[in-house]
Amino acid sequence: MSKSNNFVFQALNVVAWIIFIGLCIETGALLVNFVYSLFKPEVVHNLYQKLDLSQIYNLNKWAYFGLYGFILSISVLKAYLFYVVTELLSKLDLEEPFSISASGHITKISYITLSVGIISYIARQTAMGLTHYGFDTAPLGKFWADSKAFILMAAVLYVIASIFRRGVELQNENDLTV
Repeated sequence: MSKSNNFVFQALNVVAWIIFIGLCIETGALLVNFVYSLFKPEVVHNLYQKLDLSQIYNLNKWAYFGLYGFILSISVLKAYLFYVVTELLSKLDLEEPFSISASGHITKISYITLSVGIISYIARQTAMGLTHYGFDTAPLGKFWADSKAFILMAAVLYVIASIFRRGVELQNENDLTV
């Protein structure tokens, strides 16, 4: 493996760790804000990232809990997704990339990505449905705006995982023949 490939791979590993840490911080902040808003509802108007959910909270607490539940689940899944990516990058051997471990990690990444996409899509449709009842869900759009992109990315990752799985099979057959 050339030095430039190794450098790019190490840089990707560092970027994945930075994204993972950032998503963990965001998830933690969202979780702390949610728990804090349960005990002190007057702070609902000024949550994490200047999120104002006071109108939703005042109209219907269950709608608030449901939408915030979507936000938390999407955030947790994104953090877990990058945890699995960092695991993959730390265990991946570029000399022999076709391994059962790599194939399993890529498959897991595709499933988590699909989960993020589906939950985001359901959350977006739920928020759109709540607008018909007078709820202002516009500030929440940033949490699930990319649902279709995650679903498409999951499909691409699943194809890559299938290629890796087939590569492992071919590599095992080749090892047995030699």
